[in-house]
Amino acid sequence: MIVGIIPARFASTRLLGKPLADIGGKPMIQHTYESSLKSKLLNEIIVAVDDEKVEQVVKSFGGKAVLTPKNISTGSDRIAYVAKSLPAAKIIVNIQGDEPFIKGEMIDQAIEPLLFDLTVNVATLAKRIESVHELKSPSIPKVVFDYNNFAMYFSRSAIPFVRDARNNFERIQKAEIYKHIGLYVYRREYLLKFTELEPTDLEKIEKLEQLRMLENGFKIKVVVTEFENLAVDTPEDLERARIYYARLNKNNEGRK
Repeated sequence: MIVGIIPARFASTRLLGKPLADIGGKPMIQHTYESSLKSKLLNEIIVAVDDEKVEQVVKSFGGKAVLTPKNISTGSDRIAYVAKSLPAAKIIVNIQGDEPFIKGEMIDQAIEPLLFDLTVNVATLAKRIESVHELKSPSIPKVVFDYNNFAMYFSRSAIPFVRDARNNFERIQKAEIYKHIGLYVYRREYLLKFTELEPTDLEKIEKLEQLRMLENGFKIKVVVTEFENLAVDTPEDLERARIYYARLNKNNEGRK
């Protein structure tokens, strides 16, 4: 059984009430839930909430919600809290609640390595960076991986550093630099093992919890996707999401 769990934290530090932010007449968490339904491999989708208001909204549009303690600090810990009560779930997918337009194909791309290779216990997504904005933005983590597509490091800085490039535009032209898309797929026992570990030095420095896995010897398979994502972390991101959705609706109406 493969279960997708969407952590939805109302008390977001950068955008309070983020799961309920309106995008074209729907709360963001509904967009994420409905986008996740397009996956062909997920057997069930659960929203892990920290607030009764979000729980009620999820249930109002027909979604399944589980109320988790407010003092859980990370999305991974929140989905682990839910996963502990799901012994039949062999694979757990952490779908970020702030990815309202995540493609079902992206979710399935990340799941596939665990289906076809029993040695893979954790997988995630990456996409090649195509803009200087993404390269420079510390809110967009970067990832480097080896020839077998296992992650070597994640950073908020632009990695690898392209020494011979004269400017940032040349950097993205001369080298393949990848942004990390924060969708994770775990074998259930590895998720539970990971979330029992103490935060590590690099994790604290970079503020990236996936570094806890690397520092403890976990191998993370990186799947390169051709699909674009639109994560909502700031009010500016939210405005971009609204513009994108309005344009999408306009294009769809034009095809009718």
